[in-house]
Amino acid sequence: MQIYGYARVSSNDQNEDRQLAALEENGVLSENIFVDKVSGKDFKRPKYLKMLSLLGEGDLLYIPSIDRLGRNYEEILEQWRILTKVKNVDIVVIDMPLLDTRTHKNLMGTFITDLVLQLLSFVAQSERENIRTRQAEGIAVAKQKGVQFGRPKKPIPPNFAELVRKWELREIKISEVLRICNISRSSFYARMKEVKANQL
Repeated sequence: MQIYGYARVSSNDQNEDRQLAALEENGVLSENIFVDKVSGKDFKRPKYLKMLSLLGEGDLLYIPSIDRLGRNYEEILEQWRILTKVKNVDIVVIDMPLLDTRTHKNLMGTFITDLVLQLLSFVAQSERENIRTRQAEGIAVAKQKGVQFGRPKKPIPPNFAELVRKWELREIKISEVLRICNISRSSFYARMKEVKANQL
């Protein structure tokens, strides 16, 4: 029997040390711990897929908490099925003792495990959707306050409208306009639309 651990953080600037400590405290060797630094929206994660390929019948997998496995309700349930029914692996969710497949082998135990898993999976997805909603609301409020997102626009020369007019009259080539303005062709067309819209 091999003992594995899986941890996940959503981005490179988040710290996984707490999860690693919890796994190591449960006897998982560092070389058997797989860590993904990606969103939990699906299971297309390099470290998880590598671990899945190594897991064999009778192995034991530790996970710090169910939301580290994922945040998509249906996919968590599907992966749990693959791990426990297809791979025949035991799973221990460290912060939820009821989710320990080693100790709930009878019908009632399986029923309780499935019930708790579905509840926690639902909570994990709900939290993900709440985060997305809060982000969207925050962006909307920031935009109302005039906060600009993305790269700042390159300034255009004061005579940009005149350069556009000359280009339209074929008095100057587009390459010359781009050189003078120091912008790309796509930026030129975008800024030209803005200028014309403001002139209406």
